[in-house]
Amino acid sequence: MTLAALTPDLVAHRPDTRTEWWRHAVIYQVYPRSFADASGDGIGDLPGVTARLDHLVELGVDAVWLSPFYRSPQADAGYDVADYRDVDPLFGTLADADALVARAHELGLRVIVDLVPNHTSDEHAWFQAALAAGPGSPERARYHFRDGEGEHGELPPNNWESIFGGPAWTRTTDPDGTPGQWYLHLFDSKQPDLDWDNPEVHAEFADVLRFWLDRGVDGFRVDVAHGMVKAPGLPDWDGHVAMIDGSDGSHAVDDVDGSGNHGPMFDQEGVHEIYRAWRRILDTYDGDRAMVTEAWVEPLSRLARYVRPDEAHQSFNFAFLAAGWHAPSLRRVITASYEANDAVGAPTTWVLSNHDVVRHASRMGLGDPTHRPNGIGHGDEQPDAGLGLQRARAASLLMLGLPGSAYVYQGEELGLPDHTALDDDLREDPAFFRTGGAERGRDGCRVPLPWEGDAPGLGFSPTGATWLPQPAEWADLAVDRQRGREGSTYELYRAALRLRRDENLGAGGLQWLDSPAREHVLAFRNGRVVVLANLDDVDVALPLDAEVLLASGPLADGVLPAATTAWLRLP
Repeated sequence: MTLAALTPDLVAHRPDTRTEWWRHAVIYQVYPRSFADASGDGIGDLPGVTARLDHLVELGVDAVWLSPFYRSPQADAGYDVADYRDVDPLFGTLADADALVARAHELGLRVIVDLVPNHTSDEHAWFQAALAAGPGSPERARYHFRDGEGEHGELPPNNWESIFGGPAWTRTTDPDGTPGQWYLHLFDSKQPDLDWDNPEVHAEFADVLRFWLDRGVDGFRVDVAHGMVKAPGLPDWDGHVAMIDGSDGSHAVDDVDGSGNHGPMFDQEGVHEIYRAWRRILDTYDGDRAMVTEAWVEPLSRLARYVRPDEAHQSFNFAFLAAGWHAPSLRRVITASYEANDAVGAPTTWVLSNHDVVRHASRMGLGDPTHRPNGIGHGDEQPDAGLGLQRARAASLLMLGLPGSAYVYQGEELGLPDHTALDDDLREDPAFFRTGGAERGRDGCRVPLPWEGDAPGLGFSPTGATWLPQPAEWADLAVDRQRGREGSTYELYRAALRLRRDENLGAGGLQWLDSPAREHVLAFRNGRVVVLANLDDVDVALPLDAEVLLASGPLADGVLPAATTAWLRLP
């Protein structure tokens, strides 16, 4: 096949001259317990993050997003919040959080913090008060407490299932030892869902927003952003609660009616008024404070409703992540993403990995590189590590060439794969336990980072301790082994981010380029840069007289190899 005759095709997105930082930023996700440990207990902490912020500056990102560090019993790695206005001692103190924000700002980095508004921990003061107060109390009205069905209330109030497996309801025990009411939890039983029909809940989170904005954070990533409001009456539903899947990102596995509404517990109209209220709060602060939603919503036109001009600023583009390694699917998703977001004046975001999914260096090494398993473990298909890394590098270079905002998950700049051989007795993800191990869960993508190839614990902690073990092969992927090494994944990311900034690719436009290889190669122009991504297993000829600016792997003379992306300048 040949790319010698590239011809202009569809203009999918025009350049964006607006200057708000979040429209074209590259944002780096830090999962604090696995980024860097300063205390020596084997669990990452905020001082560890602060000490390693220079790494992000050297890499060339614009902002850092921190997964939860709030006070929590850690039943779901901090996404079970007991106090939204304090730092868990596991991660440090409020003073450590302030120091992190201050140091990041000194270095020119913005800071986004996680917000978890769908549920609290069962150890939150509100939930403990609800248990003590009893049925019909104002305290219980902050959550979804209901009497059970059946002769003695022995059945759950409805048939909803938890995303982590099992029923979405747990029955309480009254002070006299008799069975009591049930409470709703779309996730673990230690994560009771808040009732957003209650004005107290709205007022509480408005205050939480101001608390962190006053401390200088630049914005929020909103967890389960499509889940806070439930359908009136909490009706039964025959669908299966799950996240988006599908090779082309065009549907959800639980989308029985084709509307993109994942049942009565998700994507209800009421969520939009919440974001309008929060947007009004953010707009009273200077510095372009931003809000990004984690909303697993399809189709893309419905997802775009979350980023209308008076709501959130961005929403994660999970359809792009779910499309996998398949050129026609990616072209459809990219085109549809721009169409949907441009219609509401919002930037399109791009993401390949995060703390909830198998890292793309492992996903793309599977026999079906469009498959997205919920964890990989013993007895499962093991990825081809070499092929997975080659494809992951190509996918990352493709992503960073797209106009809009890109999210990078910690360690992907090192080409880290999942830990796919983690012993089951070391796992902590509640999804693993609630499904009886049927879902391996997310621990494999949350393993502590390797900083120094020859140090105990690969330099993650001064004592060598790590809360999860690191694969032995990660030593060769450590930061100090890759820094300054020509052709390393780390240096590829640095070069891409530098060129992306120099060429203003984040604010650029996208015109597809057509060729006889369009079913196998994605080809588009962004400003002065032409991006070619070969997603096939055969080599293709490059355009004549092309100047290669950057490539995800070695290029033969005049040839773009399989599983390789190149940025070019054409005469």
